[in-house]
Amino acid sequence: QVQLVESGGGSVQSGGSLRLSCAASGYTYSNYCMGWFRQAPGKEREGVAAIDSDGSTSYADSVKGRFTASQDNAKNTLYLQMNSLKPEEKAMYYCAAGGRLALSLRRRDYTYWGQGTQVTVSS
Repeated sequence: QVQLVESGGGSVQSGGSLRLSCAASGYTYSNYCMGWFRQAPGKEREGVAAIDSDGSTSYADSVKGRFTASQDNAKNTLYLQMNSLKPEEKAMYYCAAGGRLALSLRRRDYTYWGQGTQVTVSS
């Protein structure tokens, strides 16, 4: 059974940084892509970053240059370093696994989801 547990969310001021973590169990990194998504109230869940088993990454245009996805295969943990956060990026952030299409940022391409961690950015 695959389990994904996110942590690291919190409240920061505009321009601040946070590092999210996603601990995975029952999952084999080598076969599929993993991703980070976010969903603000009343909005669709959107892809933020994706990372493949070889460490290749892709990012939404809105976060390029500010967010960095990485993984520690030994710890079965995925990370998202978020810098220069903006108030409009307040959302629940989700880890996703089982991506069937390399580096996809589409929700429908992922099978497993964590419960999310809340990120609040104040102006």
